[in-house]
Amino acid sequence: MKDVWNALADPTRREILTLLQKKDLTAGEICANFNLSGATVSHHLKILREAELILAQKEKQTITYRLNTTVFQDFLKTIVQLFGQSQEEENYETE
Repeated sequence: MKDVWNALADPTRREILTLLQKKDLTAGEICANFNLSGATVSHHLKILREAELILAQKEKQTITYRLNTTVFQDFLKTIVQLFGQSQEEENYETE
């Protein structure tokens, strides 16, 4: 889960994830949305892949990226548990 937090800490990577919510994209299509070098975008994509937030599918010379919704579901479940537990503790302390 640490890799997910680190990957989400960067605003560029969060924007890439927002783009991929709409549709699957190639690296070139992702790069066209930023004023960054291809190498920089590739670095961000690598971090997102290592955190398993995105999946890459290679077909010939083209790599298409898509969200890995399973990891997002697990991540959101963890967030809900953390905040749910925190809320329960807060309610217990105020009673």
